[in-house]
Formats: sequence, C-alpha cells, structure tokens
Amino acid sequence: MPPLLMFLALLLLPAAELYTVVRVGEVIGGLPTAALLLAATVAGAQIVRGQGRRAGRVLQQALQQGVPPGRHLADAALLLIGGVLLLIPGFLTDLLGLVFVLPFTRPAAGRLLARYAAHRLRAAERRAAAGPFPPPAAGRAEGPPPTVTVIRGEIVDD
Repeated sequence: MPPLLMFLALLLLPAAELYTVVRVGEVIGGLPTAALLLAATVAGAQIVRGQGRRAGRVLQQALQQGVPPGRHLADAALLLIGGVLLLIPGFLTDLLGLVFVLPFTRPAAGRLLARYAAHRLRAAERRAAAGPFPPPAAGRAEGPPPTVTVIRGEIVDD
C-alpha cells in the first residue's frame, strides 16, 4: 500500500469510527452503544486468545509430522486478524473483524486476501525484472541515465 494511502487510512479510520459510534449512539442510546462496543472487545479478546493457542498447536503438530501447515495456519491467521479488529473499539473495525471470524465469510475473505497478495507479488516481480532504471520517457533514448563528467581542477583567486 502506498505510504500516502496508508497515512490517509490511518487518519480517516478513527474519524469514521467516531462518526459511526456517535450515529449509533443517537439511534440506540449511549449505554447500549457502550455495551455493544464492550461486548465486541471481550469477544475479540477471547478469539485472539483461543486462536493464538490453536495456531501454536497446529504449527507444532505439523512440524512434528513434517507436513506443511499452510491452510490451517492461514485460517488461524484470519481468525487472529479478525479478533484483533474486534479488539479495536468501533463498529467499522468490528464489521471487518466479523468478516474474518465468521465461518461462512472467512473463506471468501481468505481468497480475496490471497488474490491481493498474489497481485502484489506479481507487481513486485515485474518491478524487479524491469531492472534498476525506469522505463524511458517519450522521446528519450533507452539505457542508463547520462553520467556527469567531472573535470578536476584548481581554483586560483587573483
């Protein structure tokens, strides 16, 4: 993710969360809103704790059996990410966390994240294959940028 986009996301997410919490509070009241946020945080903590243990067991079993734990670890990672998102106070992160946690939405989220990762990897491979020099601009010859000629000399002040 480009740095500017990441900066904007980190800047706008708290504002969007605050706006959503205020709007929900206006509709259902302050106490029910706080109770929902607390319940989501407690659920997230339980999920993080349980999935952290589960991922450790799966990894240990796979290593003992000499089997790559790929799919099980990816599933546990999605649950862990979802749990962490549930820990963050706010309804938007809770909704995203639920997408990673619920068994009927987790596979689709995993496929989307895998596609995104594959896309990023292909883009990185293309950049690496292009070499250290950017493609030439229109009307410019290909090849490395022109070098600077340094003429050694001495400055004499009269």
